[in-house]
Amino acid sequence: MTQPVIPAETAPHQTDLWKPVLLRAAVALIFGALTVFWPSPSVEVMGAAGGMYLLATGAVLIWGIRKAGFSSEVLPGRILSAGASAMAGSGVAVAALHGDLLFGVIAALGLGLMGAAELYFGIRYRGRHILARDWLASGVIGIGTAVALPFFVSLGAHALLGVAGGGAIISGVLWTLSGLTLRHDARTAPAKAVN
Repeated sequence: MTQPVIPAETAPHQTDLWKPVLLRAAVALIFGALTVFWPSPSVEVMGAAGGMYLLATGAVLIWGIRKAGFSSEVLPGRILSAGASAMAGSGVAVAALHGDLLFGVIAALGLGLMGAAELYFGIRYRGRHILARDWLASGVIGIGTAVALPFFVSLGAHALLGVAGGGAIISGVLWTLSGLTLRHDARTAPAKAVN
């Protein structure tokens, strides 16, 4: 099977693209597991856990932009950087400011902006970038989580963490499969080149 074509305005992705993808998956799955097994979190726990999840995910996304073949000098790299920065910034805000309404709105804003960026890239680079299908699915998950969060503000921290954690688990599984596939492909590529 041939590799999908990378857009002309970007450099080819690096063979270690699987590293930020798997790290993103690990962050999402750890946060998702925390939300499942924490029976009655306080607002402070919600802010700290949700903030760390958003901040860590945003940081990993920023790290992975160049590995995905995008430069910060071209528009695609700038858009992905803006979405990842919004997610990281919302993480800082959620961790610093505690409240159900604040979490519901600010976390939704960060997840929604990153989801919109990923959805855009999933559509724009469909069939031309190795992560396009993953961006498409992750964008839908992010936007869906962002849209749902404000409706659960009145139910408190447990419900808000449940919604955010549910989205994190789904995207974590998606990115785990993607990262393992990328890792496998990176290992078999040198072997094919030798043969």
